[in-house]
Amino acid sequence: MVKYSIWATVSAKPGKEKEVEDFLKSAQSLAEQEEQTITWYVVKMGPGSFGIFDTFLDEAGREAHLNGAIAKALFSEETKALLAKEPRVEKIDVIAAKVPGA
Repeated sequence: MVKYSIWATVSAKPGKEKEVEDFLKSAQSLAEQEEQTITWYVVKMGPGSFGIFDTFLDEAGREAHLNGAIAKALFSEETKALLAKEPRVEKIDVIAAKVPGA
């Protein structure tokens, strides 16, 4: 079972919601290249408010993701110009899960 995860929240500046959503969707191809990222989700929580949830088998996988291409793009100056505030990233642990086929 995956135990290690990340929860991040992203808030778009007014008028930049579509650009932020498009940026987050575009990161899927990067997530698919990360062998240690087990699952990766982007959710829309409301107008201009997004969440990112990732899971990993171990701390090494989580750290690789936090130091990878998606994190670099999320914290780039270009992306920050679209955001109302700094993205909030939290390391969290999964304590129970329903997994297909398990």
